[in-house]
Amino acid sequence: MTDVLRRGRASLAFGFFTQGVAFALLVTRIPAVQERYGVSDALLPVFLAAVPVLAGCGSVATERLVRRIRPSRLLRWSQPVVLLALLGVGAGDQVAQLALALGVFGLSVGALDASMNMLGVSLQRAYGRSIMLSFHAVYSLGGILGASLAWAGAHWELALWVSYLPVVLVLLPATLVGSRWYVDGESGSAGEAAGAGGGVVFRVLLPLCLVMTFAYIGDSTVSNWSAKYVKDVLGGSEQLATVPYNVYMVTTLVGRALGDLGVRRLGAVAVVRLGALVAAGGFVVVAAAPGAWTGMLGFTLVGLGLCVLVPQTFAAAGRLFPGGSDAAIARLNIFNYVGFLVGSPLVGALGDAWSYRGAMLVPMALVLVTTVYARSFGPGGDRYGGGHERPRTVDVGRGSNGL
Repeated sequence: MTDVLRRGRASLAFGFFTQGVAFALLVTRIPAVQERYGVSDALLPVFLAAVPVLAGCGSVATERLVRRIRPSRLLRWSQPVVLLALLGVGAGDQVAQLALALGVFGLSVGALDASMNMLGVSLQRAYGRSIMLSFHAVYSLGGILGASLAWAGAHWELALWVSYLPVVLVLLPATLVGSRWYVDGESGSAGEAAGAGGGVVFRVLLPLCLVMTFAYIGDSTVSNWSAKYVKDVLGGSEQLATVPYNVYMVTTLVGRALGDLGVRRLGAVAVVRLGALVAAGGFVVVAAAPGAWTGMLGFTLVGLGLCVLVPQTFAAAGRLFPGGSDAAIARLNIFNYVGFLVGSPLVGALGDAWSYRGAMLVPMALVLVTTVYARSFGPGGDRYGGGHERPRTVDVGRGSNGL
C-alpha cells in the first residue's frame, strides 16, 4: 500500500510539473502569439480573458462529471488535450485557429486544474499529513522551466511551433504513462458529492473562495505588472525589469517546498496567517520602494507569502467536505480564474487613474483580509499538523488501472 501511495504521489507530481511547463510556455510567449496571428492590441484582451472564462466553465463541468467519472480519468485525458492545444496555438496561422486552440486550452485546463487538485487532496488525506504544498512546488518548478524554454525560444527567434513541439513530444507520452499510477481517494458517494455543490455548503465554502480570489489577484498583479512597475515607476532598466517575476517564481518554489513542514509543525491556520502578513508586507515595500532593487525585495516577499495560500485553500476544502471534496474543489477552483480575471485589469485601471504605487495597496489590503478568514483553514474532523496526524488510511481507493 505504501508503494501505491508513493507511485501515486510521484505520478501526480509529474502532472503538476507538466501543467506548470505548459502554462508558462503559453503566457510568456503572448507577444509572439500576437505577432504571429496579427491580433490587435484592442482584440488581445478578449482572447486573454476568454481563456480563464472557459477554464471556469471547464471546472464547473468537472464538478458534474466527477459524479460519474473518477478524477484520475479526467486528469489522464485532459492533460494531453492541454498539451495538444498548446501546440495548436503555435502551429496555426489564422485568427480562427487561434480562437479554437485557446478555447480548447481553456476548457481542458479547467478540467485539468480541478481534477489535479482533487487527486492531491485525496492523497493528502491518505497520507494523513500535509503534502499539498509539495505538488504546487513542483508546479512552480515546471513554470520556471517553461519560462526558461520560452526565453530560449525568443532569444533564438524560433517559431512558436518549433519551441512547443519538442516539449509536447516529450511530456505527452510521459504523462500518459505516468497516469497509470494515479490514485483516486474515496470522496464520498455521488449523492454526497452533489450535496457539496448546494447552497448551504457553498456558504461554508465562501471564505475559502474569497481567499482563492484574493490570492490570485495578488499573483496576477505580480505576473502582469511587476516588469512595468520596475521599469516605469522605479526607474529600472528594461533588462532589470525582467527579473522580478523570475525571482517571484523562485521564491514561490522555495516557499512551497518548505511549506508542508511548516503546516505539520505550526498548523494550517498559522501558516496561512503568516503567509498573508508576509505578502501584504511585500506589497507595502513595493508601493514605498525608492528604487528597483527595493521593489524586487518587495516582490520577493510577496512570493514567499502568497505561495502557501492556494495549496492550503484546496486542502482546507478537502477537510471541510470529506464526503464531497471533489465537488467542493471544483467549485473552489472557479475562483482561481475569477482572481486572475479581476486582478490585472483592476491594478491597471487604478494605476492609470491614480498611481501605480497606490494601486499596489489594493492587493495588499485584499491579501490582508485573508487573515480574517484564516480560521476556515483549521481542522475539522482531520488535522494535518505536527502532533495531530492521523494514522495513514488503509483504503485509499483504487489506482486508475483499476477503473
